[in-house]
Amino acid sequence: MVSQSSSVGYTIMRNTADVTVVQKTTIDTLHTEGKTLKVIAKEAGCSQSSVSKHINREVKGRKRCGRKKCTSNRDNRTLERIVKQNPFKNVGEIHKEWTAAGVSASRTTTHRRMQNMGFSCRIPCVKPLLNNRQRQKRLAWAKDKKDWTAAEWSKVMFSDESKFCISFGNQGPRVSRKRGEAQNPHCLRSSVKFPQSVMVWGTMSSAGVGPLCFLRSKVNAAVYQDILTS
Repeated sequence: MVSQSSSVGYTIMRNTADVTVVQKTTIDTLHTEGKTLKVIAKEAGCSQSSVSKHINREVKGRKRCGRKKCTSNRDNRTLERIVKQNPFKNVGEIHKEWTAAGVSASRTTTHRRMQNMGFSCRIPCVKPLLNNRQRQKRLAWAKDKKDWTAAEWSKVMFSDESKFCISFGNQGPRVSRKRGEAQNPHCLRSSVKFPQSVMVWGTMSSAGVGPLCFLRSKVNAAVYQDILTS
C-alpha cells in the first residue's frame, strides 16, 4: 500500500509479503517493456527489493519453503531398495540398515520417507506354500475347466477340511508394501500345516454351503465316506 504524507511528502512502500495482484501485474508489464527496477518500483508503489524478488520468482519459479531435506534422492533410492529386499522388516530394522549405509536420518524420517514412497505397514495375506509342480497342476486344472457351463458346475461339490487354532493375535510380522501389492508373491506370508486344536470339514456347491462337521480324527478314506453318508 502507498500512502502520501501531505506535510512531509514521503512515500511509504509495501513490504515484500504485501505486494498485491495489481502490483504484480504492473511489475510484470513494466519488466517486459525493459524498464529499470527503480522505475518499476515507483510505478508499482513498492520497494525495489520487492520488485527484484517478484521477478526472480517468476523467472526461477517459486521454491519450496521450509527446511531442506536431510536425505538426497540417492539416499531415498537406497531406502526403497532395502525395503523391497526384505519387506517383512519393521521400521526400526530398516532404519538401522539405512543408517548403516551412511545415511544420517532419524527413525521418524525413515518412517516418513517410506510413507512418501507409498509403503504402508500391513498384515500380509496368507497363501498355501506351493512348489512349482503344484502350481502347474492347479493352473492346468483351471484352464481345463474354464469353459465349463453352469450345468456342469452344478454337478460339482467342493469339500475341504482345516484345523483352527483357539488363539488370537498370532498374525506374525507385518509387511511394508505399496497399494496394489497385496498379492505380490514377495509380500505374502507362506502358511504351512501345523497342529491345531479343532478340525472342521465343510462343503460348498452351486446350491450353497453344506453343514460344518467337527472331527476328532484325521480325515482318511473311511472317515470321508462316513461324513458323506451321514
